[in-house]
Amino acid sequence: MNSYQSKILLNGISKSYDGMKILKDISFNVNKGELVTIVGPSGSGKSTIFNIITKLTEVDGGSLNINGDVSYMYQKDMMVPWKKVIDNIAIPLVLNGMKKKEAREIVEKHIGIFGLEGFQEKYPSQLSGGMKQRANLLKTYLTSNDIMLLDEPFGALDSITRGKLQKWLVGLKKKTNSTILFITHDIDEAILISDRIYVISEKPAIIKGEVKVDISRDNYEEISLTKEFIEIKRNVLKLLGNT
Repeated sequence: MNSYQSKILLNGISKSYDGMKILKDISFNVNKGELVTIVGPSGSGKSTIFNIITKLTEVDGGSLNINGDVSYMYQKDMMVPWKKVIDNIAIPLVLNGMKKKEAREIVEKHIGIFGLEGFQEKYPSQLSGGMKQRANLLKTYLTSNDIMLLDEPFGALDSITRGKLQKWLVGLKKKTNSTILFITHDIDEAILISDRIYVISEKPAIIKGEVKVDISRDNYEEISLTKEFIEIKRNVLKLLGNT
């Protein structure tokens, strides 16, 4: 592993809860500007890995090196219903001591790139699920755009909206060059958005393997029909099957 480039570096991480081993010898890295996805069965410890990276959970063994500031977007919608969208997004800036007016101005500068034009003064209840997730992603980005941890951010969306946001996220990463670690159960989603995929096993989770995603995204809508996509999916499924 190249620790010089690595924004996230885990080496031999283990974790148990109440005598149950959750993670066993987890080692992986995420380099600057990469979008890396963790794929594995439900309950395999993927969210525990995120909690370890954010220091919400202590490890039992192994080492952790985080080279930068981390933001964490949870699965649950974290928007405050009585605040307008712009003020919801500005919450991390205000909590860091910024005046409300200045925080709003910073949010406004990013509204376009996150596809939220015309929705700033709406309330969360007036937004679709997809628009809420864009707002939550911008809020996460403003917390820290250096290293972003995204825990199944599109999992609750319908397939059409999910597809649109997957494509949008790929374009966003190109513009921002943020380092992103992404959790999903959806193999197709992982291939569509990722530079690399780590496959983990049932708990106690180990890294079953790493799959590089070297595909052209010029014709995004047709990617899943290509032989390259199908071969990558076959490799991921093979790793998931060898539990």
